Amino acid sequence: MSLHSTTILAVRRDNTTVIGGDGQVTLGHSVIKHGAKKIRKLYNDRVLVGFAGSAADGLALMERLEAKLEEFRGNLVRACVELAKEWRMDKYLRRLEAMLLVVDKDNMLLLSGNGDVIEPDEPVIAIGSGGDFARSAALALYRHTNMSAEEIVKEALKIASEICIYTNSNFVIEKVS
Repeated sequence: MSLHSTTILAVRRDNTTVIGGDGQVTLGHSVIKHGAKKIRKLYNDRVLVGFAGSAADGLALMERLEAKLEEFRGNLVRACVELAKEWRMDKYLRRLEAMLLVVDKDNMLLLSGNGDVIEPDEPVIAIGSGGDFARSAALALYRHTNMSAEEIVKEALKIASEICIYTNSNFVIEKVS
C-alpha cells in the first residue's frame, strides 16, 4: 500500500518566517489520521522543520539535524549541508524516504536524500503531496497581496486542502522572527 501524507509550506515576509502543515495521513484510499503533527521546533525554538514522507524517517532526520545544529552552534546552512552529505553517503540514511523543509529567521531550505539543499528564489517553498498546490497559491498571494506570511500560509494551505485529496484542513502553524 502507498502511504501519502503532508503538505508543508513556508513563507517569509516582513522579517517573519511562517511554516505550516496539514495533519492528514492516508494509507491507500483511506485517511488513517487527521491530526498528525509534522512540524517541530529545534535549537532553542530558533529553527522550524517540517517533514514529508515516512514519519519515522522524517523524525529520524530531524534528530540528526538537531545534532548537527548543536555541533555547528545553530549555523543552519552548515548543519543542513552536513546532514545532506551524510544522508546521501550513508548506506542506512540513503534508505530514508522523507524530505525536510527547514527555516530560521534568515534561511529557508529544502533537503532531500539526493543531497539537495535548495534555497528558493522567492521566499516561498513547499513539499509533500499538496506542496505544488500550496506553493502556487502562496506565490500568487505573496506577489499580489499585502497579506502577512501567516495569513498567506493559512490561506494557501486552505486552498491546497480543497484541491489535494491527501491534504486536510487541520493545520499546525509556527513562526520565527
